[in-house]
Amino acid sequence: MVQATYDLRAVQQTALTPRLQQSVKLLQMSSIEFAQELHQALATNPFLEEDTDPSDPELDETGQPVEPDSPFSDDDLPLPDAPPASASDVDSEVTSSPQDDPLPDYSGDYPVSGSGNNRDEDEGEYGDYAQSTPELHEHLHAELSNYRLSDRDRVLGALIIEALDDDGYLRQEFDELAGLTDFDPPASDTEWSTALKLVQQLDIPGIAARDLRECLLLQLGAMGNSPTVLNAKTIVDKHLDRLAKRDMNELQRLLDCDEEAVRDACQMIRHLDPKPGLRFSRPDSSYIVPDVIVRKVKDQWVVQTNPAVMPKARLNRTYADLFRRARCSDRAPMAQELQEARWLIRNAEQRFTTIQRVAEAIVAYQKTFLEYGEVALRPLVLREVAEQLGLHESTISRATGNKYMATPRGIFEFKHFFSRELATETGGSCSAAAVRALLKEMISAESQTAPLSDVSLTKMLADQGVIVARRTVAKYRGLMKVPPAELRRGF
Repeated sequence: MVQATYDLRAVQQTALTPRLQQSVKLLQMSSIEFAQELHQALATNPFLEEDTDPSDPELDETGQPVEPDSPFSDDDLPLPDAPPASASDVDSEVTSSPQDDPLPDYSGDYPVSGSGNNRDEDEGEYGDYAQSTPELHEHLHAELSNYRLSDRDRVLGALIIEALDDDGYLRQEFDELAGLTDFDPPASDTEWSTALKLVQQLDIPGIAARDLRECLLLQLGAMGNSPTVLNAKTIVDKHLDRLAKRDMNELQRLLDCDEEAVRDACQMIRHLDPKPGLRFSRPDSSYIVPDVIVRKVKDQWVVQTNPAVMPKARLNRTYADLFRRARCSDRAPMAQELQEARWLIRNAEQRFTTIQRVAEAIVAYQKTFLEYGEVALRPLVLREVAEQLGLHESTISRATGNKYMATPRGIFEFKHFFSRELATETGGSCSAAAVRALLKEMISAESQTAPLSDVSLTKMLADQGVIVARRTVAKYRGLMKVPPAELRRGF
């Protein structure tokens, strides 16, 4: 007889309700993603409508202003799910556009950091510019049409043009391209090579190259045969490794010429375009919309939500009233739509409340950055902000991801202000971002003929009281995309 054994364990699980799932989803969205989500909801939910004039108060049936439902509290989690919507749920209006004083237009007040662009472009002018710039393949096809070619040669040239990547390089072999034709007899290597040379001779020097060496040689080939061009060709053809190492003495020996001739040849190479196809790339239409705007008012740093990203949505009173009076047998689907509309508006309110609070906490902690720049950025971690606001660390992480702050020093992602702590000689601390800023200043001020090594940079930081290891300096230099000292030596 087998005795069954039962193992009973208490397991604690957290189930995310639909309302909480939506709250989390909205919080981690960028401002552009949130706007798209809102527009989608406006298009599909009949109980939502665009609030075209939020300054006008809503009136009830007696002509009195309708008080909007108060937003969620600042707790970490939204309120529990309410029961299905009933007729009484539509008696009060919910709006997600707060009646704050309108903010002035800050367009153009802030410089743009490397993280994005906040300039207000005229949509029509931008569209005209984008359409007026021909794409690489279109341009080359137009150039190819100016030549008198046989049908066979024209097809081969067109296939090569279509195979070019965005940089203008031909990365595919002729055998791969041959599979796209049904020529009888198949095109020979000679025909493919002839078509390639034809494309390479179009009006973009360096186009259709198979590698960097060929790209640079094609550009030099369009410059004639002066002594400087010939020296540059020799360097590109045989000594690119020496050029990368800035080994001027060895290049001078290999070319059997004086220092000035080598320097002129290297300068010519430096002015060539390693990616000739990029000049025909479409303008990047992506842009960043800041979630908050920071400005100084009477010696105080003030954080205000960007009015451009505030939701313009409210409950549609007409449809809500019709639903209340309806006596249809199956009210559940419409009741669910009404409930989802309310959830969206309330969760949108909580989203902006959380982002505003996090931004205020960051600004309060990083005032020195706003006053003095990157070198004054203080070390900060998500846990500190979470403890200060009484929220969970994961909530702060969602509220800082893909969120941007417009400041007088530029537009920065919230996460830019979170930098780990490094010790100083005096027992204090500084942020890793401040160390990178110091390294950037030191490197920008170095001599081109004698660039600073990682060891020298480490010692200079130590002289300023910042103790870091040489490998840390090398790591930060790499993050800033600064090459080693031997590759920074000028010509």
